[in-house]
Amino acid sequence: MTSHQINRREYERFAVNPGYTSAGVRVHPDETAFTREGHIYDISEGGICFELDIPVQPGETISMRVDIPSNVGDTGPGRAVFITGNVVWCDIEEPGPAKMAMVITRYDREGDKQRMIRALSGTGYQRAA
Repeated sequence: MTSHQINRREYERFAVNPGYTSAGVRVHPDETAFTREGHIYDISEGGICFELDIPVQPGETISMRVDIPSNVGDTGPGRAVFITGNVVWCDIEEPGPAKMAMVITRYDREGDKQRMIRALSGTGYQRAA
């Protein structure tokens, strides 16, 4: 019997350099500022895999500031994308920061979705497995 993997992803994922793609997170409804800082591992139009020092439980709603690397043409505050979504899994088995993933439910500012798509379609991003 052969094992088959099913790819249920709707959007193509892209690997990013965690050292260059930082993120700020706030958990709804209690946190009003992006006080949790972390790094992104991979990203798509519909979701993000990232790490934080303080884990967020699956099912929690979060907002995230994604600091897009500046080589995509946007500079200053305009290079950040703001999104909201739900944490779908969190791995705290390994020592150090917790690795987790979120599904994006909305882009918070006008133009953020287009900015994200433009960044992902530019050079410098490799498709993730």
